[in-house]
Amino acid sequence: MFSRSLWSALLLLVAGSLHAAEAQVAVAANFAEPIKAIAAVLEKTTGHTLKITVGSTGRLYAQIRNGAPFDVLLAADTKTPAQLDTDGLAQPGSRFTYATGKLVLWSADATRVDAQGAVLKSGGFRKLATANPKTAPYGAASIEVIDKLGLLAALTPKLVQGESIGQTYNFAFTGNAEIALVAMSQVLEGGKLKSGSMWVVPQNLYAPIRQDAVLLKTGAGNPAAKALMALLKSPDTQALIRSFGYDI
Repeated sequence: MFSRSLWSALLLLVAGSLHAAEAQVAVAANFAEPIKAIAAVLEKTTGHTLKITVGSTGRLYAQIRNGAPFDVLLAADTKTPAQLDTDGLAQPGSRFTYATGKLVLWSADATRVDAQGAVLKSGGFRKLATANPKTAPYGAASIEVIDKLGLLAALTPKLVQGESIGQTYNFAFTGNAEIALVAMSQVLEGGKLKSGSMWVVPQNLYAPIRQDAVLLKTGAGNPAAKALMALLKSPDTQALIRSFGYDI
């Protein structure tokens, strides 16, 4: 025989499952790992689930403009969500900055990158991977860094560009490029370097990479999308985001 408390728990579980929803979320590639952890928290606390599509911000914007049924965009910049507002595709007043990203110079080789990033000036490498500055905000920041260091002319012949910061990381991870300018979030786990070697690029060498979230009009009535937007603002989630190397 079921106790009253067990019946109550079962009724709550059934009610929650009946009201659980799924949101389609477009996520900038630098945030691929954090969004997995956030999605797990969302499902555990609300029952809502996320269908995640990862790519460069520029490519995701093009997909949204072409009718892709995303409910939320987590961009790698502020310009793209603002443009979606102008386009009439975003829910007015929903934009906010959920993270500020950081650049690192990283190599899969534990001895390749020194603590001052002098390897960039030494030229002792064949390829340096960056993201495409036309489609990926982290790519634009990378080119800004190289230019401010006075190395643009010297390093341009050695550049290999990924469409997204995710592809850029893979170039270095697989050894197709010895070093890469990537997001700190891609190389940290639990606040520590997962593998390889890195130089944290001084933030005075590039404009702040402020990353905005926006609720799209297609997701205005989706409870999972609204729950995600609220969760991103919670102190616990902000602490989680910081653990991946972001500022808030």
